[in-house]
Amino acid sequence: MNIIGPDHLVFGVDDLAACSQYLADYGLKPVGVTPEGGHFEALDGTAIVLRRKDDPSLPPAMDTPSQLRETVYGVADVETLRAIEAELSKDREVVRGADGVIRCSDDMGFALGFQVTTRRPLDLPAETVNAPGAAPQRGPNRLGADPEAQALPRTLSHVVYFVPDVAKAETFYQRLGFVCTDRFIGVGPFLRPAGTPDHHTLFMIQTPPFMKGIEHFTFHMGGPTEVMLAGTRFVEKGYQSFWGPGRHRFGSNWFWYFNSPMGCHVEYDADMDLHDEAWVAREVPMGADASQLFLFQHRDKWAPGGPPPGAQRAAVDH
Repeated sequence: MNIIGPDHLVFGVDDLAACSQYLADYGLKPVGVTPEGGHFEALDGTAIVLRRKDDPSLPPAMDTPSQLRETVYGVADVETLRAIEAELSKDREVVRGADGVIRCSDDMGFALGFQVTTRRPLDLPAETVNAPGAAPQRGPNRLGADPEAQALPRTLSHVVYFVPDVAKAETFYQRLGFVCTDRFIGVGPFLRPAGTPDHHTLFMIQTPPFMKGIEHFTFHMGGPTEVMLAGTRFVEKGYQSFWGPGRHRFGSNWFWYFNSPMGCHVEYDADMDLHDEAWVAREVPMGADASQLFLFQHRDKWAPGGPPPGAQRAAVDH
């Protein structure tokens, strides 16, 4: 089934104003925002949708604190939409809305939607690198470091769920053509649908039932420098870094995670591995070495000749 990936995620939130400001500061464009909520779009139109948690149009909330209310996947064509509807109607209620979205729940209780994708094609340059032994990607007098450079989310990359039965959850998505690209043993799989070569659009983590919900979502940036720029600007706006910046091993994507008022973490990522049917999934135990190739720690800017980074702040704190 030609599922491309998530077109948008829908949240029913406790603090709509704070969440709206957060997503705008993260770099998403507010579209049709009212006191009741609205869309916050990446450059290709993929989005986060915010609503008040008591909005009656939302799917029912989970029996956990999770504020995620629906994941809507984009598919390539009407034929794929019909195939999904036929497959899932075998054992659960599937409803086709007036908006053309077919809706149901997966085996863990996550509300799902499927629609012909609304993504807009992108034609943007990628980050360039000059390296000895290779032809220059960035010619003479073209600067690689531009403090005024734009760093905006390009497309919704992936979502990560906490689930109480990861084997059962994986079996459900296999019915829809998702394949495992890599696995943390005893934790969960990275899953890629047929319509994208991205290493994963869904990762699931085995947790107790009371934790069921969303761990994080992320948008692809144009390269690692954009991850660093966007993350640094986010910190400067007062948002709290949770993990990163760094680079993952599985997927190879650069990352930087932040706390959010949506009850989950939010990530910037870039430069994810691409795979096809010839790829053989790796399986390793979960651990710090498996999770990241390397990890930086964000500190205040520093110049040679000054006190070590953080020294002045430490003196003030004590």
